[in-house]
Amino acid sequence: MGIPSVVSPDAQGFVRMGFAQANPHQDFERIIGNSLALVETLDLVRSVAPTDSTVLIEGETGTGKELIASAIHNLSTRRSRPFVKLNCAAIPFDLVESELFGHEKGAFTGAIAQKIGRFETANTGTLFLDEVGDLPQALQPKLLRVLQEQEFERLGSGRTHRINVRLVAATNRDLAAMVARGEFRSDLYYRLNVFAIPLPPLRSRREDIPALIEQFVNIFSRRMRKPIDYISPETMAALVCYPWPGNVRELENMIERAVILANDGVLTNPLPGSDLRPITRAVSSAPPNPNPHVPKTLRESERAHILATLDATGWVISGSKGAAPQLGLKRTTLIGKMKKLGIQRPNQHPESTDTHDQQIKVSLA
Repeated sequence: MGIPSVVSPDAQGFVRMGFAQANPHQDFERIIGNSLALVETLDLVRSVAPTDSTVLIEGETGTGKELIASAIHNLSTRRSRPFVKLNCAAIPFDLVESELFGHEKGAFTGAIAQKIGRFETANTGTLFLDEVGDLPQALQPKLLRVLQEQEFERLGSGRTHRINVRLVAATNRDLAAMVARGEFRSDLYYRLNVFAIPLPPLRSRREDIPALIEQFVNIFSRRMRKPIDYISPETMAALVCYPWPGNVRELENMIERAVILANDGVLTNPLPGSDLRPITRAVSSAPPNPNPHVPKTLRESERAHILATLDATGWVISGSKGAAPQLGLKRTTLIGKMKKLGIQRPNQHPESTDTHDQQIKVSLA
């Protein structure tokens, strides 16, 4: 399945949704996007995956840490071995040790049978510990021992089990700050932090949002057997500009809601405070828009969006009222995109060579 791309608006201004490009990340089938922030992250994944080093994935809730952990496993020499997951925040405090290391029959009240723990299940493969910052402090020395010695004992047993497990951990918390406050063991933190991969929030890679939207629209429209063919430019712009505190997971849930509310093949704006009444496309006999400058690709749509923002801000790039913060980009990132997309102020002389005053001809106030 290819990455969705936006093609030209129709006579009423609605954008048809379609699939035109192959996924540029051949090693990451479920990861969508071409932003610099995401590409840098995936480069780190490619570097560390073939090793057996412990990896710590750091990122906000909903950024896709489990997808990155799965990619690390799938690109490693352990890909044919087990990939076992455990969310440390989802297990009751008194059951975490049993989940990790297992227990013998009668080890505690309610232990009516022997249980194999996640470390033993993941032997020769990869164990993914999500939300490792929520691991009880009493268990942190035991986890450290497993990482250092590759051995453990089940609860209620004195027998030592040797294992060969690669650990990938993830957290949405600041473990270094937790260490400073005495809430997380420093030696365990240093052992987990062998190779850290920071995962960017969605607001730092807004250029990936249109492709993610169409990916989720495709998934939910097929699941609900409800074709969605169009999205209004206003809805797309609103979704791109929204800060997405819940990141990709929030976007996915919002698009599911939008598909439910959609009418006549048009995606409804699901954002808080928006008019959630289904939008109906007007039936018109007008001929297709003959304007040859209508965006036909995702690149052209991005160029048009940046141009519209620059025009609206009087070609001011930075500052509180500049185009860069309105687009959710750094000043240098926006300037780089303008060069890449060939965006120049209308009264600019094409032979100019001064980057700030002539080549780009924008105010940096």
